[in-house]
Amino acid sequence: MIVVTGATGNVGRPLTRALAEMGEEVLAVSRREAPVPDGVRHLAVDLAEPAALQPALTGAKALFLLLSGDLHGPGAGPAEIITGAAAAGVRRTVLLSTQGVATRPYGPTRMAMRALEATLQESGMEWSILRPGGFASNALWWAPTVREQRVVAAPFADVGVPVVDPQDIAEVAAACLREDRHLAGVYELTGPEVITPRQQAQTIATVLGSPLRFHDLTRDEAKAAMTHAMPAELADDTLDILGAPSEAELRISPAVRQVLHRPARPFADWASQNIAAFR
Repeated sequence: MIVVTGATGNVGRPLTRALAEMGEEVLAVSRREAPVPDGVRHLAVDLAEPAALQPALTGAKALFLLLSGDLHGPGAGPAEIITGAAAAGVRRTVLLSTQGVATRPYGPTRMAMRALEATLQESGMEWSILRPGGFASNALWWAPTVREQRVVAAPFADVGVPVVDPQDIAEVAAACLREDRHLAGVYELTGPEVITPRQQAQTIATVLGSPLRFHDLTRDEAKAAMTHAMPAELADDTLDILGAPSEAELRISPAVRQVLHRPARPFADWASQNIAAFR
């Protein structure tokens, strides 16, 4: 059995579906009840209470660990999930980390994630670590204003990064969970192109077949909106990258191609697959 946490989100949902289609027994874990593919069991657990996950780990061969935004903040205790998995006899864990662990190691949320990576590496379990950059699916934050006002509101309109499609992250995760050749692998995951928020908005407009207006948010306005879904420290760390990406954060990683033997999907593919959210 493979346990997938964050199973109803942008990465966990396609990962759960892919593993089920590969014939794996999957236990989908999320904070709230949600539909899952046929044949997949679901467990509603808040990972802020690691002990509640422990019964699900007994008998599992592998774990995909994805932390919600609040578990990235100071004072969170996700290391207990890893130690609990090792104690339950889980053989392999794949951790969804972040590119910033390497590119900005001294941000508060990056330091916490680096410590979690170390906990996994020292756990005695087999492991792989995924470090994606910005997600293409972050554009879903714009969906309500696109539907209601035909407006995209975002900061740093003309500053780009190589955003990665969550489907690519999910497929890499599935490979790491199932294939021994990825053991002890640390994979930085990006898309195939640097693309700005304004260019993303134009891509959505093209797929939608409707013009969109771009409204450039200030950093403070963007942070205020983001802190509804994540700790302020994580919002600041994210905005630091979006506003002034380093050379390393602009680099196109070959990891998706190396693992999946195909190119990473461009943002236009993600927009085409998810355009219903903007209609």
